[in-house]
Amino acid sequence: MMAKLRAHAEFQQCEKCSVGANWRENNLVFPSGIGTPMDPHRLMDVYKQLLKRAGLPDCRLHDLSHTAATLMLGWGIHPKVVQERLGHSRISHTLGTYSHVLPSIQGEAAEKMDELVLRTGEKETTSKPLQEKIG
Repeated sequence: MMAKLRAHAEFQQCEKCSVGANWRENNLVFPSGIGTPMDPHRLMDVYKQLLKRAGLPDCRLHDLSHTAATLMLGWGIHPKVVQERLGHSRISHTLGTYSHVLPSIQGEAAEKMDELVLRTGEKETTSKPLQEKIG
């Protein structure tokens, strides 16, 4: 990702040079051709063209964040990290919105608890003879 962003910064520097005095610096990563914020309608047009060119189904930009959140939670990334990445102010919003992903997480948690309880039970069983010797 960093290599792509560096390449984009180089491309943007070339754009600045070609536009010259008409460039309006706003410190934007993805500005218009003259450095100003992109027109949202133009951005959507470009986004739709990219989807079509890539052979992907039409979807809203907002759908991409839902996909990212679902994938992150499904891969076991902590919900607090997902909340921060999505920019949600409260974790309850993230957990409420993506609760459909949580059953698989709940299953993993149950399995881990089983392992913990079994290990603890084994320790107690193996330590009893030692306690009897001491006692």
